[in-house]
Amino acid sequence: MSQGGHQDGIGPLKLALGVYGLVFAVKLAVYFATGVMALLAEALHTLGDILVSGFLLVAAVWSRKAADDVHMFGYGRAQNAGALVAATLFLSFTSYKLYEEAIPRLFWAEQTAYRNLWLAVWVIIGSMVVTAVPLVGLLRREKRGASARAQLMELINDELGLLAALVGTLGIMWGTPLADPIAAIAVATLIAFNGIRLFQENLCFLIGRSPGPEFVARVERLARSVPGVLGVHALRAEYIGPDTVHAGLHVEVEPGLPIEKAERIVGEVRTRVHEGAGPGYCVIQVEAAKPEGAVFGETESPAGSRM
Repeated sequence: MSQGGHQDGIGPLKLALGVYGLVFAVKLAVYFATGVMALLAEALHTLGDILVSGFLLVAAVWSRKAADDVHMFGYGRAQNAGALVAATLFLSFTSYKLYEEAIPRLFWAEQTAYRNLWLAVWVIIGSMVVTAVPLVGLLRREKRGASARAQLMELINDELGLLAALVGTLGIMWGTPLADPIAAIAVATLIAFNGIRLFQENLCFLIGRSPGPEFVARVERLARSVPGVLGVHALRAEYIGPDTVHAGLHVEVEPGLPIEKAERIVGEVRTRVHEGAGPGYCVIQVEAAKPEGAVFGETESPAGSRM
């Protein structure tokens, strides 16, 4: 069951990958032309973006594969796996390398020779404008999959990192060379913070995150609204993709009810849950209502009806 339309955002991901390649080349060239550490930090940041966007794009395409005998609920979690790899790259590659390069400069910033600083300023401003193109495309989407959400986060990181680089470059021009390594460290810290958050979010999905009590309550309410359903219990639900939920529940019907009528009730429960919670997977187990006060065993039998 889905809580929203499935939007992979593959188009904006492709656009972002192309933009990153161009921006990386420009930043690296201007770093060698100016010696501004913040530009090297941004170039490494963009190189990480290229690797990250590549992983996310592959994951978004892979997640479109239909269910098969190996992955019976589809490949929706591929996006979360891609985002997890992206988070690891944020922390292990980009952030660490920036700290490694920037921290020593805090102690000998005055010895660094800078040149062509206006070139650095214009390149940073231009990069901010170019990066805003895919950012606006993702922000305009009402629904975004895990890959697109990860890409959106990284584009926001880019803008903030570029802003820090701009402040650092202007600081050099105004006679404060220490602003350069400080700006680079700010970029590294921003990447590390968002990498940790991205890692935590997607790890939670991969180990079976619940869609939340409101979603579960809605499914139970829809099932109970069907005439002939006397009770609902053993309702479980977890994400199996960015916006897709696998749910299972037991519905109680009148003891001795003919199997044909019980099947009709199950069919109506299936229809209402499907219409009220969205398409996805739902296993419905039907059983006779027990006397008041009886304890139900929470079996995990796969028998039932699948949406």
